[in-house]
Amino acid sequence: MGVELHEVSLSYEGSDLVIENLSAQIEDGEFIAILGASGCGKSSLLNLIAGLLQPTSGWLEVPKDGAAFMFQDANLLPWLSAAENISLALKLGGYPAEQRDVRVAELLRLVQLGQSGKKKPHELSGGMRQRVALARALAQDRQVLLMDEPFAALDAITRDMLHEELRNLWQQTGKTIIFVTHNVREAIRLSGRILVLSSHPGRILETRRISTQLRNDPAQSAALADELTTILRKEQRKHEHFDSAS
Repeated sequence: MGVELHEVSLSYEGSDLVIENLSAQIEDGEFIAILGASGCGKSSLLNLIAGLLQPTSGWLEVPKDGAAFMFQDANLLPWLSAAENISLALKLGGYPAEQRDVRVAELLRLVQLGQSGKKKPHELSGGMRQRVALARALAQDRQVLLMDEPFAALDAITRDMLHEELRNLWQQTGKTIIFVTHNVREAIRLSGRILVLSSHPGRILETRRISTQLRNDPAQSAALADELTTILRKEQRKHEHFDSAS
């Protein structure tokens, strides 16, 4: 089962709509990128899917076991090793104690950190900390994985490496991944479909499917990136105009 949203709207108390009449069907095992300028409700949409917020109107359906969440910041516990941070997630999820060490080792290998389990967060690079955070999210063993700009703070080389590793991991696990970003090229490189949100409130403006052929063709990818960037810039100008007028 994937994720379904039907005419979902959200407003915070005393504020205008953040998301308005948003409908989407995300299939099981699909890799979706949600693309939009700052303030368009991307993170709020993930919070709705995670059950951290309730819609003001409309409804949504997610798998019974909910969704795992990976944030922009790794937020690892600094006094625990990489392996211990992952093991804690397993413990909180009720994973049997006698099986945790084996599962932690599996997850560390899955995120290319098989030799780094004993290191504390301060001994890891930014990219390695994000790998630990990804393993911790996978430890929740949910079919749906929500990712809120997890690579935004990383340098370009590290981000490119993690893009490739995330694609491989998605293919290995068959997870349903919903990936929020404001980076157009990142959305094209990673996803099989892009949902472009409008600014204030967030609505779906465009839906684009990304074929393997398009992803691997620099000219096609660049043309689509230019097109989507133009749309986002137009939406950002609308948002800035709204802020200045309010």
